[in-house]
Amino acid sequence: MSSLKPVRLAVATACALMAAHGAYAQQTQTAGEQANAQELDADMASVIVTATRTAKAVDRIPGAVSVITQQELSTQYLIADDPSQALSTYIPGYAPSRQKMTSTGESLRGRQPLILLDGIPQSNPLRAGMREGYFADSAIIERIEVINGASAMQGLGATGGIINYITKTPRANGTSYTVNTRFATQFRSDNLDWKTGLTVSHKSEAFDLLAYGSVQRRGMGYDGNGRRLGIDNVQGDTLDSHGNDLFVKIGKTFGAQRLQLSVNRFDLSGDGDYRNEPGNVALGIPTSSTPGTPVGMTPRNRVRSGSLDYRHNDLWGGALTVQLFSHDFESLYGATNTSTFQDRNIAPLGTLYDQSEVVADKFGSRITYVRPDLFVEGLELTTGLDWLRDHTQQRLAGTNRIWVPELKFRSLAPFAQLEYEIGPVTVRGGLRYEDAKLEVDTYTTLAAYGSRRVQGGQAEFSKSVKNLGAVWRFAPQWSAFAAVSEGFGLPDAGLVLRGVSVPNQSVASLISLQPIVTRNKEVGINWRGAQGQFGISRYDSRSKLGSVIRINAAGIGLVERVPTTVKGWEANAEWRPVKGLSLFGTYATTDGKTAATQGAPLDLDLGARSQGPDKAVLGANWSFLPKAQMRLQAIHLRDRDINIGRRVGTSNLEEHFKGYTLVDAATTWETPYGRVGVSVENLFDKQYVGYYSQSASATDSTATYAGRGRTLAVSWSKSF
Repeated sequence: MSSLKPVRLAVATACALMAAHGAYAQQTQTAGEQANAQELDADMASVIVTATRTAKAVDRIPGAVSVITQQELSTQYLIADDPSQALSTYIPGYAPSRQKMTSTGESLRGRQPLILLDGIPQSNPLRAGMREGYFADSAIIERIEVINGASAMQGLGATGGIINYITKTPRANGTSYTVNTRFATQFRSDNLDWKTGLTVSHKSEAFDLLAYGSVQRRGMGYDGNGRRLGIDNVQGDTLDSHGNDLFVKIGKTFGAQRLQLSVNRFDLSGDGDYRNEPGNVALGIPTSSTPGTPVGMTPRNRVRSGSLDYRHNDLWGGALTVQLFSHDFESLYGATNTSTFQDRNIAPLGTLYDQSEVVADKFGSRITYVRPDLFVEGLELTTGLDWLRDHTQQRLAGTNRIWVPELKFRSLAPFAQLEYEIGPVTVRGGLRYEDAKLEVDTYTTLAAYGSRRVQGGQAEFSKSVKNLGAVWRFAPQWSAFAAVSEGFGLPDAGLVLRGVSVPNQSVASLISLQPIVTRNKEVGINWRGAQGQFGISRYDSRSKLGSVIRINAAGIGLVERVPTTVKGWEANAEWRPVKGLSLFGTYATTDGKTAATQGAPLDLDLGARSQGPDKAVLGANWSFLPKAQMRLQAIHLRDRDINIGRRVGTSNLEEHFKGYTLVDAATTWETPYGRVGVSVENLFDKQYVGYYSQSASATDSTATYAGRGRTLAVSWSKSF
């Protein structure tokens, strides 16, 4: 332990002093803004940032906005084809990846983000099964935009921020075909991980098209000690699994107007060749796996998304965007004989195996209109209307029992935002009015909860959420911002309703269904120059009626409605000392607090289900040849020991985490025969147990999962 302290101190100090990582601040410049933004670095990519639902340059946005570029994504996905690991690497406030199909514990700044695909909601806040991390093949993603901190611009669920995955679009005229392959191995007979895909891209005056199809197979994994990784047969795992994706985007531009249709069909399912083998907590032996067929159907994700988009760039002096979307999501969990599923009317107690399935169907529309120079030059209006219908339920697939009744949610939300630019100062303020209703029919809880009959009804929420901020470009290449923003969300309504064990309850009277309103205050300063950039920000996020899940002695998760606060610092850095060499770093510290009950002091630390540990990333990108680039990165997670000796009811809140440092390397180069990549994940074959497993699952011998050991990956892609 003591030998690592100087390294940790050096990492933290370097990250705090270095300039901001280029991905953290790359933003869009519109054509009209380019003349006023010559001071910005020429390398900044043109991207559409969802912070304001319109394109803006970084020094016009009051807040912390991160963009993970295509080049960064392709390198990271070569190292590990894991969406949450890419977020954890590039986004300072994102918690460590679980390396599983489940994303429990993967939070953004101690709260849950709203996940979008081209603006289509992928999150399921009504019954958060924590499977939303796998909804599309990584190969179709062009960039990822992240709005850090509470936001209401995209609607329900963004109490921690917004993560918007933007799919690829044809760029070059003509038709091209691209084949891509990836193979990863730890040189064991059962652990080959491979994926192959075909992309068809077409662009002409008539129309543009991007189509992609892929097949993927994942084998077993091994830790740094050469032991098989533990497979999660219940919550879901990417180990021993197979998946496929089919994506089509077709559009036509006619004058100032554009019409576009996109469809995504994604499946990921376990193969069922291995069973969970418990470890030994007392001896520090993590969970492993053994060949065998687990009980029941294998866990799976099934996602179907589609959208029809219309844009008019010259309507009454402004731009109109209309999106109609649908999203069908099914996640099946593995079989278990947990006490919650037992019913003596079906089988003797302790013998009944069943498996949960969450089904969520969404349909909605988003209308946005942007009018620059409204009445006076420099005054811009952004207004619109969002509508969402979300029907979610959770059932037990083995016995066809209802665990969570159908939650019928409807939201109608008009919004308006004004922005005014006065010389070096940009001021922005907006208001969004959420009018939401949740309807639930009368239902009966499972036998484990006493077979309680709960009177159906509805809960209505009307809430105005606001944002106000300003950016001051006080010197060439320097800017500072201050902002206050609010996000609107619901607690996990399904988790609340399925656990009702008190008689004579009704949906309308359950206080636990009151909405979560999170207010985020943030200040920051940024510098961007020819040889680098840096940024540092401080945020304070509060919710008077938050939502905390606590696991009781029986292993059942309960929602507690108590206040929560999260404070933190984030620093980002990049330095380009010579052409072709870039040194970068990020550092994030997160401090979340909550209370035992309403009115009690906020003296409990948020656990691993809610927030990650302090984190530092250091690395370098080196173009050692004209068509070749190497990336070396180190990720350090700091020790965390919290709530020593603290309990609430039967829930033990004490957690311990021994931090670790992981190093990855990747090299890519262009050849006459295609683009070739080689990477090594966990370069030094570090043996470690993941953050969530050490903290939240420390006493569960079936869920203390070690992380992947050294893994070699090779990729090849070729366009024709």
